[in-house]
Amino acid sequence: MDNIKLVPSLLVFAEVAQRKSFTEAAKSLGMSKSAVSQHVSRLEEQMGLQLLSRNTRGMSVTANGLKLCMRSEMLRDQVDLAFQELASAEEMPSGIFSITFPYLLEKNVITPALRQLCIEFPKIEPRIIMTDEALDLINDKLDVAIFAGDLPDSNYRALRIGTITEAFFASPSYLQKHGIPKVPEDLCKHRWVSVSWQNPTQTIHCSSSKSKTGAVKITLKPYVRSNSLSSIVDMAVQDMGLVLLSTIASAPLVQSGELVRVLENHHGKTWPFHFVHPFQGEKPIHVTRFHQLVRHFFEKASV
Repeated sequence: MDNIKLVPSLLVFAEVAQRKSFTEAAKSLGMSKSAVSQHVSRLEEQMGLQLLSRNTRGMSVTANGLKLCMRSEMLRDQVDLAFQELASAEEMPSGIFSITFPYLLEKNVITPALRQLCIEFPKIEPRIIMTDEALDLINDKLDVAIFAGDLPDSNYRALRIGTITEAFFASPSYLQKHGIPKVPEDLCKHRWVSVSWQNPTQTIHCSSSKSKTGAVKITLKPYVRSNSLSSIVDMAVQDMGLVLLSTIASAPLVQSGELVRVLENHHGKTWPFHFVHPFQGEKPIHVTRFHQLVRHFFEKASV
């Protein structure tokens, strides 16, 4: 297979997958709908895989398509960045690059994003502050802050990264010994290991389309509270109680069988994440690229 010839089709596929519409992708790319469809069909034929599922209700991306989409989006971002570099004719960015972000994003989001950034911009020198507290960009001399939750009013620029939703988890051994909660109110009877910023009063939402109850407010019984997310995760794995975690934090432990989700049709709060920077005009090119990479790995970790 001559992979080079498929690069245009990959870029077209990324646009179709993002917009979930041949028509909208064609408008965005300035191409005809039939040309867009031919690119996607050629890609599916060459790879021998179905990338998009088409039906009367619309279009969705298949599991194979989702994997390829993440790679294609990175390719598209790098192509855009190459032209930005040529247009701006800037020198290669260098010097200190200071960032702050929550502990939650360290392993699966920020670390791979920084690794790729340092490959593309080898003269930058990252300086990292990991904290779940909000820092000020100017006072703390930061170039970028990854912020979780509702944004405070400020003069800084904020770019959306995505959202994560919390749910309850416990070890199989804990559930075998203490029983499996059947309804949200059952959570109040269990030990709850939590981080210090989690409120004992939680609003639990039902994600089932058959439910008519909507949201339920419950008050949990804190057992152990810690300022460290990793410590309460370890406690939950060691059968000490239920834990309220996001998809990013829980996914590896669910895959390994160390934790299982409780009340699968219910979830807690959904948190927005933003990429905050102080640049009022054109952002430095490495800051633009870092946002692209963070968004990419955030989406990948959230799937």
